[in-house]
Amino acid sequence: MFKNLRGYFSNDLSIDLGTANTLIYVRGRGIVLNEPSVVAIREEPGRAGKKIEAVGQEAKNMLGRTPGHITAIRPMKDGVIADFTVTEKMLQYFIEKVHGNRMMRPSPRVLICVPYGSTQVERRAIQESAEGAGARWVRLIEEPMAAAVGAGLPVHEARGSMVLDIGGGTSEVAVISLNGIVYASSVRIGGDRFDDAIINYVRRNYGILIGEATAEKIKIEIGSAYPGQQVNEISVKGRNLSEGVPRSFTLNSNEILEALQEPLAGIVGAVKVALEQTPPELGADVAERGIVLTGGGALLRDIDKLLMEETGLPVVVSEDPLTCVARGGGRMLELIDEHGPALFNLE
Repeated sequence: MFKNLRGYFSNDLSIDLGTANTLIYVRGRGIVLNEPSVVAIREEPGRAGKKIEAVGQEAKNMLGRTPGHITAIRPMKDGVIADFTVTEKMLQYFIEKVHGNRMMRPSPRVLICVPYGSTQVERRAIQESAEGAGARWVRLIEEPMAAAVGAGLPVHEARGSMVLDIGGGTSEVAVISLNGIVYASSVRIGGDRFDDAIINYVRRNYGILIGEATAEKIKIEIGSAYPGQQVNEISVKGRNLSEGVPRSFTLNSNEILEALQEPLAGIVGAVKVALEQTPPELGADVAERGIVLTGGGALLRDIDKLLMEETGLPVVVSEDPLTCVARGGGRMLELIDEHGPALFNLE
């Protein structure tokens, strides 16, 4: 009962609990939080325990730069929980941050977007984390469904809509019709795999070791999925593995294109398999209306051109792809209030 009373003072939330970023959409206010899914933990030997030092952007700035007694970790791996306790603390921090300094601890209704391929055990862990963080009502929805709603696709119609959501840990492709997923698949390839591919390429070709933050910067600034007219360059620093000292060197966009070939081929392969598995009538709808790209990976330069060439279908990057899933979850909360949870099979 007390939880219900606290619920009157809480906002309905849609949470995109991502491997790279956590986004929270508050009903009536839009996206109010977009922070990295990173937590810095301080070891306290005297008390034989651990203390949360920082969460979100502040903790991300510490990645690869912490002393021995502080560890910056990402509690989500490939779209699922790798560290249950830390995820619960992170969610609690974000939920309280969204509600501001209230007298009562918030107890909101929460809709959490999860990868399509996640198991029942992984889903249970996410649900229990949200309940432990104070939510009074928790429902889980597949990310491709939320992404399609957020991108403004007519998911309620008896027509096929195809969405490709490229996140930090997973890429998910789905064909949706009549408020349900007809076919979907999830591959554990996303922004993190792009970063790893760049790190490995630089180590192999230059004998220099760079960190995750540097690899992400390279990807954002000069990363490309398709050969372009213009070649961009970036100057970066790393540790020379043979000499053990820091070195500066220059990379160009063609080299990054080469480095990203393998993860990009995995995503293209998943899309082709989805097109093969789609029923013919819905396949005809997809051929007419094309594929919609969402997620942070959709911001990689010319990824739409690559998919267009590989599939022969029109490809569109949705408006503000990074926030698509969280916005879609928020819209679904509104639709659930109007039509009931049975609309998206959430009962």
